[in-house]
Amino acid sequence: MSHSDQTSSSTHRAPGLREPVKRAREALAAEREKLKLQHQTGSPGIQVCNHFTDVLDNAIIEIFEAAISDLYPNDPSIRNKVALVPHGGYARREMAPYSDVDLMLLHKQGTLTEVAPLSSRLIQDLSDVGIDLGFSLRTIRQCCQMSKRDPIIGSSLVEAQFLAGSDKLFARLKQKFRRMTYVKSQLLIKSVVEARIEERNKYGESVHLLEPNVKRSRGGLRDIQLMRWVGFFRYGLADPDHLCRAGHITQTDYNQIRMALNFLLRLRNELHFAAGTARDTLHKSEQQRIAEAFGYQGEENLLPVEQFMGEYFQHTEAVRHAAAHLVENARWRSRWHSTFLGYAVSSRADDNILVGPIHITTTRSARKQVTSNLGSILRMMEIANRYDRRIDPPTWEAIRGAMREKIQTNEIDDDAISQFMRLLSEPNGLGRSLRRLRQLRVLDRLIPGFDHAHCLLQFNEYHKYTVDEHSIRAVEAATSFIDDESTLGRAYRKINNKAILHLALLVHDLGKGFPEDHSEIGARIAVNVAKHLRLNEEDSETLRFLVHRHLMLSHLAFRRDTSDEQLILNHAIEIGSRGLLRMLFVMTCADFAAVGPGVFNDWKKEVLCRLYRQMASHLRNPGDPVSDASDRVDTLRQELLANASAPSPWIARQIDELPLSYLQGPSVDLLIDDLARVECLEPEDVMAWGRYIEDRKVSEYSAAVFEGKVPGIFYRLTGTLSSMGLQILAADIHTNSDGLVLDRFYVLDDDFNGCPPDVRFDDVSNALQRALKVKEFKQPTFRKKWKGTTAHEPGTFAVQPTKVSIDNSTSDIATIIDVFAHNRGGLLYAISRAIFECELSVTHAKIGTYIDQVVDVFYVTDRSNRKVTDADRLDHIKRKIFDAIDTVKSDMWMSAST
Repeated sequence: MSHSDQTSSSTHRAPGLREPVKRAREALAAEREKLKLQHQTGSPGIQVCNHFTDVLDNAIIEIFEAAISDLYPNDPSIRNKVALVPHGGYARREMAPYSDVDLMLLHKQGTLTEVAPLSSRLIQDLSDVGIDLGFSLRTIRQCCQMSKRDPIIGSSLVEAQFLAGSDKLFARLKQKFRRMTYVKSQLLIKSVVEARIEERNKYGESVHLLEPNVKRSRGGLRDIQLMRWVGFFRYGLADPDHLCRAGHITQTDYNQIRMALNFLLRLRNELHFAAGTARDTLHKSEQQRIAEAFGYQGEENLLPVEQFMGEYFQHTEAVRHAAAHLVENARWRSRWHSTFLGYAVSSRADDNILVGPIHITTTRSARKQVTSNLGSILRMMEIANRYDRRIDPPTWEAIRGAMREKIQTNEIDDDAISQFMRLLSEPNGLGRSLRRLRQLRVLDRLIPGFDHAHCLLQFNEYHKYTVDEHSIRAVEAATSFIDDESTLGRAYRKINNKAILHLALLVHDLGKGFPEDHSEIGARIAVNVAKHLRLNEEDSETLRFLVHRHLMLSHLAFRRDTSDEQLILNHAIEIGSRGLLRMLFVMTCADFAAVGPGVFNDWKKEVLCRLYRQMASHLRNPGDPVSDASDRVDTLRQELLANASAPSPWIARQIDELPLSYLQGPSVDLLIDDLARVECLEPEDVMAWGRYIEDRKVSEYSAAVFEGKVPGIFYRLTGTLSSMGLQILAADIHTNSDGLVLDRFYVLDDDFNGCPPDVRFDDVSNALQRALKVKEFKQPTFRKKWKGTTAHEPGTFAVQPTKVSIDNSTSDIATIIDVFAHNRGGLLYAISRAIFECELSVTHAKIGTYIDQVVDVFYVTDRSNRKVTDADRLDHIKRKIFDAIDTVKSDMWMSAST
């Protein structure tokens, strides 16, 4: 039932309500409907909010006056003892249709007993009206004392307004509150900024989040409010117009804030009206609907929803930067302090740049020259990073102004290019500098094609950020590897030309948003970038290769059988050198890490590290022979046998038959024990066991059963694991010459933080054994995967289309089926069962999950252990898998709707 439905039905059930409450309920419901129509005709967001605030004012004043008359019929002096004070969004007149109402009853000191009945009446009546009320009863002293301790209270009172009662009492509050905030301005600024940072960390630190909260994510309405709070605490001015007139924000920033405010308020109104309740998160299903409702038409290679979200990101990015500059300037010490003390303890980096204890700045005589020259600005940034300092606010404001005037200038001289490459070569502070260059739109001038990626939405479930944000985060991820003690960190530290690696990460996804494959377009963009930056021939080719083949290692690691040593050797030969492999490896890890939180986990990291080491073993120094593909496998088998304590002939034969994936797995040290465990397994028996792999933070489950005991071994095992809430990462499947099937699965167990208890391993192992014993395996019940709010309505949430592809060229012995689909409970079971029903055997599988997108890969053979080559049969297999996925999708929507 919608909020309006609840209000309407409650009205019919409320004969006992006081008349003012009844009138207010009816008026509120009627006015919401009028405002909804007004909103739908395109009325500005601020206009709708103002109108709704007027409606609330009238209703609350009527209820207040009625309460005064009822409770104090013979005491007119009560009006001089209280004041009704809206604060927060209500005081700003930015009330969305279902926002909560922040209201304070201010009373004179010593009148608590007298005004308590009024407070109780207001709470009761306003709640009966259907208002989501945030109510407080305070004195002036309490307001000031609590504001010092609580940034939420302090910020809410910044814009407190008088509504009814004693205007003189309210005036005294404003006077004393302002006096207190003037004395405590820096403490209060620190408090509200820290509270805002904590909120952003919860709702979205990046402006370029693909499902943002329009109020609380970075660059949203809360940052505009932060500007008002900080402006009031520091300068006594909350209104952005007044801050602009006083010179505390620029005219450009003010204009952008006004446009952003109206855009965000209209958007928030739409979310509230559509949901019939307070709703501030912009889910992807809502993005598509709103883009259509707001009349976005799209452009060539740009969907309407991408156009809409691009505008959203542009507004929020402008708010983010305007807020950040105001806050930094407000926290900047006095001119005397910054000039006298700053210069006194500064050292010179060169003739024009000074390095202080906290910031770097320019000499006064050289400021205009330095801040208007791109090469000098880039040099300042490089020095700031080298000394781990920030550019001081006055200098940065001068840079912003100068670069804004030159935004259309495309000429880049040799000095600017040289300084940019030096900046890219140093990891420290690089991400911060790139973000500032993006803000100035200088990256668009330095990197041809970057302007296309600016705020470009990736409307899929694989990425969490826009293309430009993802690219900069990839650079930040790479620079963070410098402190990593694993193979990854050692590889990054060993890269000599880090500038080219970082440049490749900035360029690697610039081909997104075009019909052609983004890697192909990206390669051409990389060539143009290399020419623009005057790179030498070797660096140009390195940049082109890294961008063109940036998906090579992830494709190999998570979509192909890396125990196929010839396949690995062929790709190693294509790369050609350890230096280039090292850069490609780090680039792949950084790309994963920049997709979204939790995507680059310990499992993926170790899989990529192992692949890197595997490929590096095939690459020698120039002039050295390249190893044969079988050499490494033979070496591993010999080492395993040599470390075993008198292995039986049966175990020795198993080691000779096992594929590479078993010989180099994370539990290889226990492989002899595992083989001994199943050596005496009888044909009618089954066995399953599990263990925790500490260095990869995953659980490993193995099952042993003889062929022919039950049909569909693989889908039974995957179904059982999935039904117990385990996320399958990869599977190794092996059948020895005796017909013994030994399947191994690596899984994440989200029910436990770290190693699961022994009872968990016992429960899962017993469930696997039961699955392999029953003749008729019933479809298990899968845990509900749906985690969205009610905004994600069944059947309306847009996901990437399912894709099933067949690869018969990569492997000599198996057909490879690649499945791309939206993640949902029971998906892997449905696919593996469909494969079984197509009379295929799975010989190897890789399961990849990236946020809500899965990429499942199956190596399959027919009943004769051969590849499937018949075109009609391949089409039948694809249709069967499509149908299985659609069935799971339908089941999910039905489950979500019940």
